[in-house]
Order: sequence, then C-alpha cells, then structure tokens
Amino acid sequence: MLPDDAASPPTGQEAHLRALEALYESAPVNGLFASALSLPEAGQSVIEFDVVPDMFHAAGAAHGTVYFKMLDDAAFYAANGLVSDRFLLTTAFNLHFTKPMKTGQARAEGRWVSGRRRVFVAEARIVDSTGEECARGTGTFLRSHIALSGLPGYRAAE
Repeated sequence: MLPDDAASPPTGQEAHLRALEALYESAPVNGLFASALSLPEAGQSVIEFDVVPDMFHAAGAAHGTVYFKMLDDAAFYAANGLVSDRFLLTTAFNLHFTKPMKTGQARAEGRWVSGRRRVFVAEARIVDSTGEECARGTGTFLRSHIALSGLPGYRAAE
C-alpha cells in the first residue's frame, strides 16, 4: 500500500496533458525562448515567457515573430489537449496586435473554441506583466497523420 502522501503517476487525460507539456519542452525552437507551458485542463493552455531585448525590432519592442509563436503555441496546445492520438497542424492563424510588448514577463493564454473530429479552432491572447492585453489570435488546426506516441518528446512526466 502506498503512503497517503505518495503521488501516483498520472493516467488518461492527465497523462496526455503532461506528455504534451514534455513535447513543448523538447521542441528545439523553444530553446530560443525562455518559456514554460502548462495545461490546466484539456482545451486550455498557459505559456509563461520572458520578453528580452534580443527579441526587439529596430523600434525597441518585441518583434511580431514572438507574438505569433506564443499565440500559435497557446492555441495549438489548447486544441491538441483534446486529441490524444494525433499531432495537430496549424492551417491558418489570424493575429491582432493591440499593444507593443517591452521587456518583462508575459503570458499567452489559449482556449479551444470548436471542433472535435478533424478541424479544431482555438484562440489565444497575450497579456503583459501589468495584465494588459498585447495581442490576440485565432487558429485553425487540422488533425495530421503524425502519431503523438511516435514523437520522441511526447512522454509522460517523470
């Protein structure tokens, strides 16, 4: 019998969400960004990240690539939290800039909107350390032929 304070490994949906978090961490592109993904439940995601001067365009604020990357990832992981067998692919993404991001912490929040079979729609927004929205976007994601279980980074948390 396990002691009361011993946590058992996650199973089912919880294991899938933890494996997606590991997949995010394993992606080579994420070595370029100080960021961490958490999936509180299927259909929701949060990416905490740091905006640093290395990300700035010539006018001294975060380049659009940072906005797109964080919004796309937040929306993608919110949607893929509902799909435990296949990797989703972004087929379209609409982005709206609302405020320049400067140095500091920021948060991308994603949530699933619709779709459960082949095509999924999810939205995301970025808020800065003051809680002000800096951008928002909506993505369309398609179920691919790529099995999640075949991806080296997709593994249960240890």
